[in-house]
Amino acid sequence: MEAFDTHGAHAPDSMVAGLTARWHDSLDTIAAPAWDALLDGVPGARPFLTHNWLKALTDHGCAAPDTGWQPLYLTLEDADGRLWAACPLYLKAHSYGEYVFDWSWADAHDRALAAQGHRYYPKLVSAVPFSPIPGQRLLTAPGATEARCHALRARLLAAVRARCTQEGWSGAHLLFLSEAEAGQACQAGWLVRHGVQFHWLNRSPAPYADFDDFLSSLHRDKRKKIQQERRKVREAGVSFSVLEGQCIRPQDWAFFYGCYARTYLEHGQHPYLSRDFWMAVGANAPEHWVMFVAEMHGEPVAASLVALDHQTGTAYGRYWGSMAQVSCLHFEACYYQPLAWCIARGMARFEGGAQGEHKLARGLLPVGTRSAHWLAHDGLRTAVADFLGREDAGLSHYVNELNDRMPFKPQD
Repeated sequence: MEAFDTHGAHAPDSMVAGLTARWHDSLDTIAAPAWDALLDGVPGARPFLTHNWLKALTDHGCAAPDTGWQPLYLTLEDADGRLWAACPLYLKAHSYGEYVFDWSWADAHDRALAAQGHRYYPKLVSAVPFSPIPGQRLLTAPGATEARCHALRARLLAAVRARCTQEGWSGAHLLFLSEAEAGQACQAGWLVRHGVQFHWLNRSPAPYADFDDFLSSLHRDKRKKIQQERRKVREAGVSFSVLEGQCIRPQDWAFFYGCYARTYLEHGQHPYLSRDFWMAVGANAPEHWVMFVAEMHGEPVAASLVALDHQTGTAYGRYWGSMAQVSCLHFEACYYQPLAWCIARGMARFEGGAQGEHKLARGLLPVGTRSAHWLAHDGLRTAVADFLGREDAGLSHYVNELNDRMPFKPQD
């Protein structure tokens, strides 16, 4: 753990007086109960920002210095050591595993400044490694007033910026943060970048009774397409087993990893998350998982894994793989089986991951995402601000097109 004085970074007001900003290169110096207490009711936090998850990423070599992810957690603590706020951060040697693409920024920065000894990498990043999970990045103590939360977030932003300035890093990037945090960062001079994901939302105020009820809410052509895709999977002789929590055995985790790794390798990539990582998080936090295993002729052939945040009623479809080529199996394993499960369990939301306009026809709707960027070099900051203005205009047009193609029938 490294203490770092940020009192000179202009703390916002007396609400954060007496708090010290500390930088930690390991979660071992932060008590798990204190860290996890900051996550209560926070969207996108469980399991992806828990002490257990983040520590497993490092301990099992996934988000670790050897892979270009140097953990550098920021905390705000009082004189008694109480944790009031925190931000999960990594010093990054590249832009892999982020899902907010800034390779062109890095190229422009280094072409202009490398001769003067300035490089884009390393950069400071707050994110869920390897997964575009929207949620809070500037975590604050539960029970704090909104005014104090605002002050704590401002102090975190100031500490991040001060550290970048002191170290000569090119900038800091808070990825997939909440709308409120993005607004506050914008007010503090950060640039905000917008994006789109596709999420399924349960019907409100009367949730769907079952998957057929959900299908009945779709336009006829969309409903027929889904029915045809599901029929192809059934006619191929595929059936599914649904494994929840502690019912997921070590051999199931091993099979899932084999499928997951094979799918990466088929695309010429090494899997980001290791077998040991999956075995650890499955054993340490089984309540966060449901696994859908596809079987043919009594043998498993594919698996998808969905993460669960029971506090917010959110399911996250992020990981899958297959040992067999079956038409429409991906859609069945990654969308239709999880959606049917979510409806049966009364979940409020299913997030389908990054990109994928094809998800719209399957009932997942466009939802805005945002990230905040502080860039040290004035010229790069001006160029990126201009780029983001043009990108926002194109994104607005794209979202309007998506809204014109909504899959749901008009409600009475």
